[in-house]
Amino acid sequence: MCRRVYGQASKGWGALLLLVIAGAAWILFVGEAKRPELSAASQAALRRPTGYPQLVSVEPLPVADGQMCEWVPASASTTLAVALRQQRLAESASANTQAGASSIDVDREPVRVIRDSYPTYSAVSVDLNTNEVYLQDENLFGLMVYDRLTDTPPAAQFSEPKRMLRGHNTRLEFNCSLYIDPKTGDIYSVNNDMVDHMVVFPRNAEGDVAPMRKLHTPHRTFGIAVDEEAQELFLTVQHPPQVVVYHKTAKDEDEPIRTLEGRRTQLEDAHGIAIDTKNNWMFVANHGSFIDPQAPGTGKFEPPSITVYPLKASGDTPPLRIIEGPRTQLNWPALLYFDQEREELYVANDVENSILVFRATDSGDAAPTRVIQGPKTGMKNPTGIFVDTKNDELWVSNMGNHSATVYPRTANGDVAPLRTIRGAPAGKEAQMIGNPGGVGYDTKREEILVPN
Repeated sequence: MCRRVYGQASKGWGALLLLVIAGAAWILFVGEAKRPELSAASQAALRRPTGYPQLVSVEPLPVADGQMCEWVPASASTTLAVALRQQRLAESASANTQAGASSIDVDREPVRVIRDSYPTYSAVSVDLNTNEVYLQDENLFGLMVYDRLTDTPPAAQFSEPKRMLRGHNTRLEFNCSLYIDPKTGDIYSVNNDMVDHMVVFPRNAEGDVAPMRKLHTPHRTFGIAVDEEAQELFLTVQHPPQVVVYHKTAKDEDEPIRTLEGRRTQLEDAHGIAIDTKNNWMFVANHGSFIDPQAPGTGKFEPPSITVYPLKASGDTPPLRIIEGPRTQLNWPALLYFDQEREELYVANDVENSILVFRATDSGDAAPTRVIQGPKTGMKNPTGIFVDTKNDELWVSNMGNHSATVYPRTANGDVAPLRTIRGAPAGKEAQMIGNPGGVGYDTKREEILVPN
């Protein structure tokens, strides 16, 4: 019996062995299992418990249509945790909106606004052919035209202009200096800080109209002067300080025909400019701050000055002479005007609320020949100036109190104006917010601090 049982078992084991061999051959040749997988399986079969976790295998996650997670570099200013939290908040807000739930409106009206709603006059010019005065409005970005003899009554809120230029199409923004062509009446307006274009309008332009010509200018262009005989246009640039000269009819992307710039020029935050075509001189008003573009992180503050150059100066040309020092009374000198007939240089002296008059040949720490200053003058932060040689009048635009004041051409001392054009109620001072770069709050004094 045992012998018979043994014979039957041997036949069974032989059949089983043949079956295993056939299956292995089928797997190897058909290709459902590859050698690495067989090797891994063999290794797994031989693995024994160790008492701690073991790495059994590594399998990449499938990626469909790009990365599964947003890549956040180690140098990022926002941590991964913050980024993920912000993402969750955004997803939650989106889900609430889709579900019809109430959402937070981030584009809501402010609780209150600190803003000057009246025009502030940064520059002034007179069209002697039409007897009209042009006032540049840097606060509301416009230009206002009045009759030259306009005189706002003391009890009046303000004087209405004959016409205005204002609106998006005008490209007027932080418009700071002005020139009226003495023959054609074309209006040249320089934009500072923004837009980076000088715009030109015809004499009778009105409303929200596009300029008939515009010239792409360097950033922070400020002052303007024109040599009508040579048909050249002079513009100052605050930083890096320079004087760029164009053909008067330049437009669009036309390049300057020459540029005055460099350390030897001693230009320092250039503002106003005036030219003397008889003696071939160029006068530039400087606030005094200077940052060397070739050495970032360096800078200096020098006293305010007026630097004088040859009219055709270019490159790194040093000044012929400099008006500078305590006796000059210069303090943020803004726009300039040169009276060719009397050979006198007029300076709108912003911080000192004064108009300074120098001789064309003055140099060094020279005292002005005349100073218009005092409570009777009605001046407050004068920045623009124009000499009307036809009517022997001196025009001043005051950014500090929404007014333009006019005096006798040779006025001196604390003199009352002949006439005043106001754009706001009498005594209303401007808030002096101009292109603010930030805001702070003094918790001790409960004051809002606004750097301009």
